[in-house]
Amino acid sequence: MDMRIAWRPAGLIFLLMLLGTAGCDRHQAPEDRKDNVHRALTPDREAAASSKAAASRNAAYVKPPKIELPFHRETLKNGLTVIVHEDRKAPVVAINIWYKVGSKDETRGKTGFAHLFEHLMFNGSENFPGEYFEPFQRSGATDMNGTTNNDRTNYFETVPVGALDMALWMESDRMGHFKGAISQEKLDEQRGVVKNEKRQSENAPYGQAFDLIATHTFPSDHPYSWTTIGSMEDLDQASLEDVKQWFSDYYQPANAILVIVGDISVEEAMKKAREYFGHIPSTSVPTELKGWELPSQVNKRLVTTDQVPQARIYKVWNVPATASREENALDLMTSLLANRKNSLLYRRLVRDEQVATSVSAFYYGRQLAGQIIIMVDVKPGQSVEKVEKLLDDELREFARSGVNAEELRRIKQSEFASLVKGLEKIGGFGGKSDILARSEFYYDDPGAMVNGLDDYAKVSADDVQDVAQKWLKPEHFTMVIRPKGEYAVTGESVDRSQLPAVDKTVELDLPEQQSFTLDNGLKVVLAERHDTPAVFMSLQYRGGASVDGDTPGLASVVARMLSEGAGDYDSLAFSARQEELGASIGAGSGLDYNALSFSALKTQLEPSLELLREVISSPRFEEDDLARVKSNWLDAIRQEEAQPQGLAMRKLPPLLFGKDHPYGAPLTGSGTPEAIESIARDDLVKFQATWLRPDNAQLTVVGDVTRDEIEKLLNDTLGDWRAPSDPLPTVEIPAVERPQNARIYLLDRPGAQQSYIMAGLVMPPWKPEGAEAYDAMASAIAGKFTSRINMNLREDKHWSYGARAVSMGSEGQRPYIVFAPVQTDKTAPAMGEILKEFNEYLGKRPIKESELKDYQDDEVLKQSARFQTKVQLLSSIVWQLQKGLPPEYIAEYPQRVSALTQEEVMQAAKEFLAPQQFTWVVVGDLSKIQKDIEALDIGPVEVLSADQ
Repeated sequence: MDMRIAWRPAGLIFLLMLLGTAGCDRHQAPEDRKDNVHRALTPDREAAASSKAAASRNAAYVKPPKIELPFHRETLKNGLTVIVHEDRKAPVVAINIWYKVGSKDETRGKTGFAHLFEHLMFNGSENFPGEYFEPFQRSGATDMNGTTNNDRTNYFETVPVGALDMALWMESDRMGHFKGAISQEKLDEQRGVVKNEKRQSENAPYGQAFDLIATHTFPSDHPYSWTTIGSMEDLDQASLEDVKQWFSDYYQPANAILVIVGDISVEEAMKKAREYFGHIPSTSVPTELKGWELPSQVNKRLVTTDQVPQARIYKVWNVPATASREENALDLMTSLLANRKNSLLYRRLVRDEQVATSVSAFYYGRQLAGQIIIMVDVKPGQSVEKVEKLLDDELREFARSGVNAEELRRIKQSEFASLVKGLEKIGGFGGKSDILARSEFYYDDPGAMVNGLDDYAKVSADDVQDVAQKWLKPEHFTMVIRPKGEYAVTGESVDRSQLPAVDKTVELDLPEQQSFTLDNGLKVVLAERHDTPAVFMSLQYRGGASVDGDTPGLASVVARMLSEGAGDYDSLAFSARQEELGASIGAGSGLDYNALSFSALKTQLEPSLELLREVISSPRFEEDDLARVKSNWLDAIRQEEAQPQGLAMRKLPPLLFGKDHPYGAPLTGSGTPEAIESIARDDLVKFQATWLRPDNAQLTVVGDVTRDEIEKLLNDTLGDWRAPSDPLPTVEIPAVERPQNARIYLLDRPGAQQSYIMAGLVMPPWKPEGAEAYDAMASAIAGKFTSRINMNLREDKHWSYGARAVSMGSEGQRPYIVFAPVQTDKTAPAMGEILKEFNEYLGKRPIKESELKDYQDDEVLKQSARFQTKVQLLSSIVWQLQKGLPPEYIAEYPQRVSALTQEEVMQAAKEFLAPQQFTWVVVGDLSKIQKDIEALDIGPVEVLSADQ
C-alpha cells in the first residue's frame, strides 16, 4: 500500500484546539494541532484509471520537495519504542514522549482522566517532588508542554545539550517513579486547575460547541462521544485509587514512544535511552482500541443560543479515520472548500454574496473515526436560513461539477512550501520530533509522513470529487448557535537521589550580519543560513498604530488590504500566485511599525520577489475589497467585545494613555467602529505613499542565499521603488503621567462563569541600560509559569487557570499589563492576592537569590535554541535593528544577564513597579462581584458602559 501525506494549514489551529483537545498550556502553547502533518494509506489505482483520470491526476501533480529525515528506530527490552534523528545545526536536543492513551480509553462516568493525569504529571515525581517545570525553567528549555487529545497524551521539551541528562532523568522519573508521588492533595489541586480550564473554555463565545458536536454525532457508547476535558461531575468523583490505577495501566514503556532529535549521535542517544528508561518495567498494557465501526451519519439539526455576537453554522459529517485510503482526498477537499481566499465557500459567501464574515472547513482525523466540519460565521443582519441554503447549494454543486486541477495543484505547492519551512525546528508542535512521533503512533512507521510525499502529490481532482460525492451528503449534523440577547459588554545505575547537573556551557555560531544599501537607498542586512532551500525576509517601516491619528485602526487596515491584490493580480489571483510559487507575503501592524513578511523557496525566489515588488509599489486597494474588509472588520470588533480578554484589551489603553494618545487605541489593533467606518480608499493610498518608502524602511534577509545573489535580485526587482520628494514626517509620542492612586473600572457581563482581571501600568520607554534587570524583575513576579502570581492563583489557590504579566513592546512608554481570569466568587480575593504579591515583592519578600539564579541560568541556556530557525534569527535581528543596536549586543546578552545582582533587580522593581497606581479593568457578572471589589477599598470604582 502506498503512503500519502497531507499538510494541515496553520490557520486552523484554534479550531482543533476546541475539538476535544486539551493541553497543560503552561507556556500558553496550543495543543498538538492537525496544522502540521498527517498521512493516509491508499492503494495505487493508476493502473485502473482511465486516460481522462490519468490526465486529471497529471494536471494536479506537483513535484514534492526532496526531504531527508533519516532516523534510527529501536525497541528496548521493556517495550519502549525509541526513535533518534541527528541534527547538528544548533546545540539543542528535543525530547518528545507519546503515550498511547487519550480520552478514547476512558469510559462513561470516568471521563477526563487522561487530561487530568497530564496535569498531575507536572506536579513532581517520587525522586523530584517539586514543581516539574522548575529545573527546566533554569536550564534554557523551550517548546515545553504536555497535551492530550482523544487518542494520545504527549510531553515534550527542547533543551540545551548540557541539560539533556537532566531532561531524560526527569522524563524517566515520571514514567517509572511517579505512582508514589500521587497524593490526595495533588489530585485535589489539579482537579481545581482543570475545572478552571473548563470554565475558561466554556466562558468564551461558542465555547460549548464541540462538546455538543461530540454528543450529537457519536453514539453514547462511542469513545469520541465525550470531549477530552471530560465532565466536572466525573472529575469530582475520581478517587485517588482510580487515578493511580490509570497510571499503572497506561503510563509504562511498552505503551510509549520516545523520540530524541538534535545535536547528538544515534549511539549516544540510545545509550542514554537505555540508561534512563531501560530499567522501568512494563506489565500488561490494555488492548488498544482499533477498527471501530464508522458511526452512521446523524441526520439531525440543533439550534441553540449563547452569548455570541453573531450566528454560527456548523455542518458535520462522519467520515473514515486517519490512515484510511481517503484521508488525503478528504483533507484536500476541505482546503478547496474553505480556509483560503480562493476557496469555493470563501469566494461565494464572504466575497461575492457578503453574507458571512468567515468560513472554515477541516478534516479531523483520529484513530477510530474522522469528521468533516464546516463552520460559517453569519454576518450580522443576514438570515441564517439564507446563508445555510447558499452553503448547501455550493456543497451540492461542488460534489456534482468537479474539482479544478490547477487549484488543487496550487494547494499542494503551498503546503509543500510550508513543510520545508517548518522542518527547521527539531521540537515543539510540528517539529521533527513531532513528525517522527506522529508517524510512528498513527502509521507504525517513523518515516511514513516524509516517505509518502510523492503519493500525496499524486492525489487527483477525480480523487477529491469522489470523496465529495461519497461523503458530502444531505444526511449530516447541523448546529446553529444564535446570539442570546444583548451584551452589557535505563539503567538501574541511574542515581535517583539527585537531579543530574546541567552543563551551562553555551556555544553559539551565529551567521555574520552583512549590511549593504540598494541603489534606491533601501538598507539591507543579510544573514546567510543554508540548511534548507528557503529565504525569509522582513521589511519593517515606521508607521504603525502610533501614526493613525484620528483614524484608529488605519495602519492595520492598510496591512490587511495589502493581501487583497497588487499590480495585475486581483485578490484571488494574488492568492493563487502565492500558492503557485510556494511563497508567502503577509503584512502586519504594531504600535510603532508596520511590516511586510516574505518567505519563498530558493528555486522560486526571483518571481516571488517580483510579486513582493507589486505589493510594495502597486497595491490595488479596490473599493469592493475595502468595503468587504471593513464590513468584516466591524464584525470582528463585535467578536472582540464578546471575549472578556478582547473587551478588556480594548478598554484599558485609553484609560492608561488617554483617548487621543497614539497608544490610546485598543491593544488588539482593530481600532474603533467609527474610525473603521470612515476609512476610504484615498486614506489607504495616502498612508502607503507617506510611510512605505525606502528611506523609512529596513529590509532584513535570512536564508539560503549569498550577498551577491540577493543584492542583484533585490536591485533588479525593487530598484524602481523610490522615495518621494516630500520629506518623511516625524513621529512624536507624548509622555503621560501615571495616576497617583489606583483606579478600578468594571464592565458587566451577566452570567459570566469567570471574571477577567486586567491591571495596567505605564512604564518608561525601553533602553539598553538596565534592560536585563527589568526583565529579571518582571519574570520573577509575574512573567512565567513559576512566577509568584501564577503559583499563588493557580497552584496554591486553584482560582485561575493561569495568571501572567507582559510588557508590550513600543518606542515610547510601554504598557505593562497583568491579566488573570478567575472564578467569579474569587474575583475580589484574587485582586487582593495580586496586590499582596506585588507589595511584598517591593517590601519584605524581595527577589530571592535562588529566583534570580534560576532566571539567569534559564535565560543564558535558552540562547542555545533562540536561533534554531531562520524565522527566530530573523526576528532577533529585526528587533536589534529597530533598537539601533550593534550585532554584538545579541551575542553579549548571556554575559549581561549572568552579571545581574539582586540589588540591580530590586532597584528596577522599585523604579518601575507601583501597584498603588494600577489601572484595573475587570470584566464579569457585576451582580456577583461589584460589592466585594468596592469593599477592597483600593481605589474609586466606576462602571463603564459598552460604548465608553
